[in-house]
Amino acid sequence: MSVSRRTFLSSSAALAVALGANPSAVLAAGEQRRRAPRALGPPDANGIALPPGFTSRVVARQGQSVGASGYLWHRFPDGGACFATRDGGWIYVSNSETFGVDDGGAGAIRFDRVGRVRDAYPILTGTSRNCAGGPTPWGTWLSCEEREGGRVFECDPTGSTPGQERLALGRFSHEAAAVSPDRRHVYLTEDQPDGRLYRFTATVPGDLGHGTLCAARVDADRNVDWLPIPDPSAATVPTRLQVPETTPFAGGEGIWWINGTVTFVTKRDHRVWRLNPRSGRLRLVYDALADPAGVLGEPDNIVVTHQGDIYVCEDQPTEQQIVLIDRRGLVAPVLQLVGQNGSELTGIAFTARGDRMYVSSQRGTDRGPGLGITYEITGPFHARTGRYPVRT
Repeated sequence: MSVSRRTFLSSSAALAVALGANPSAVLAAGEQRRRAPRALGPPDANGIALPPGFTSRVVARQGQSVGASGYLWHRFPDGGACFATRDGGWIYVSNSETFGVDDGGAGAIRFDRVGRVRDAYPILTGTSRNCAGGPTPWGTWLSCEEREGGRVFECDPTGSTPGQERLALGRFSHEAAAVSPDRRHVYLTEDQPDGRLYRFTATVPGDLGHGTLCAARVDADRNVDWLPIPDPSAATVPTRLQVPETTPFAGGEGIWWINGTVTFVTKRDHRVWRLNPRSGRLRLVYDALADPAGVLGEPDNIVVTHQGDIYVCEDQPTEQQIVLIDRRGLVAPVLQLVGQNGSELTGIAFTARGDRMYVSSQRGTDRGPGLGITYEITGPFHARTGRYPVRT
């Protein structure tokens, strides 16, 4: 889909969407108008357009040492997350979505309490097409392979222990993962045109080695129930085809648990969804095809804050943006990457304090097309997303 945001950026009003509404309510929301957020400024020296009061810096470039660590930043940085450390600093982890066999993995950058780079190192090697994933409440990173028969690896952000296969989470074209605070459930998206939404239930909370994998069945009223997958290893039949009555989703991408709900996006139909596991109801948050302003297209990695704000990376070859759907229902870009057509924005993550955001241009460099560059954005986000303790 080709959607233009030029009109929106120059307008004095923004589309108000009905968060959690049904499709007819989303369509009706086009008639509602609210005062728009401030427009983005001109691109800075890094080619990033930001609102007033925000700044950017480069923290890593593919093939170059991160700080004085000697660790060469990986190719095609993708999904990422931040983990707080006991000394007041944090670790940013990032996947490598390389296409070579056993050429992927994940790396990490360690920052001190004032944001200086102290170290960088690999946390996973010997895997392929590590796309997105998700943090766990006990301080590990789930790195997901986006390929048929792809696996999930549980990784230590400190790099002290090697990543571990979690085959009980199923073998399929994994995209992202979100873990419930009670450590019992992992919700998983699948990046296929007919991908499923999965839920893994751990036999022992916090132990991802054993449990039951199910896929969602959604009825006409968007009630959800969960049907077991007979063979999570997909030895003969892909998981998404094993239970035909489960519901296909058009390219599952980012997913996030916060405040008792699971928010996820589907890229191929440009939608944002919200699942309430307690009630078993699925609700449509945003439908780009029903948005006359055309603000958001091809949603990919996401973060949802405690305040209910949804930050969405776009996977588009031009006009790459991070779009905010805020708690009031306003939809607006908060960042635009300029001069790197053919890339995409990935790896969005906030520090626990919510004043720094990390994001990568997956196939970009300062000079146009390349193999990846990672940025830090500083400003008044007020976007606390939760603290994930790790060993130090």
